[in-house]
Amino acid sequence: MTNNPLGRIIPQQPPIEPQSDAHALKSRLEWGEPAFTILDVRDRSTYNDGHIMGAMAMPIEDLVDRASSSLEKSRDIYVYGAGDEQTSQAVNLLRSAGFERVSELKGGLAAWKAIGGPTEGIIESRTPAGADDYNVVSRMQNHLENQRKEV
Repeated sequence: MTNNPLGRIIPQQPPIEPQSDAHALKSRLEWGEPAFTILDVRDRSTYNDGHIMGAMAMPIEDLVDRASSSLEKSRDIYVYGAGDEQTSQAVNLLRSAGFERVSELKGGLAAWKAIGGPTEGIIESRTPAGADDYNVVSRMQNHLENQRKEV
């Protein structure tokens, strides 16, 4: 007996990879899957300027303490920093602290913006919303197009 009664209707998402690209994360967001967290490990002022919509600010200096007190060790976590080196360092810190399902978001915020992922923040708020930001039908069409793309 399965504990997912909608399993035949709603397919399971694949397990989180050690490294993910922006398309994989955007696909999960568009799918509406709630069981993951996005962490921005850059400094607070950089985060305030602009970040992936819904990302939590956890500067790398207090990352382990804050993550340990607020997130379950088995939660899917996507991490991005100022560059791939900072991202990798943050992921290694989390894994060393016992977090099991952590993924480096390759390319970080720049890669996310390049595929039209939603952002928020002081600078980002001055950028007009994309055509699909508030339109569910357009978001579903974009989701289907992203599924067809080669990664």
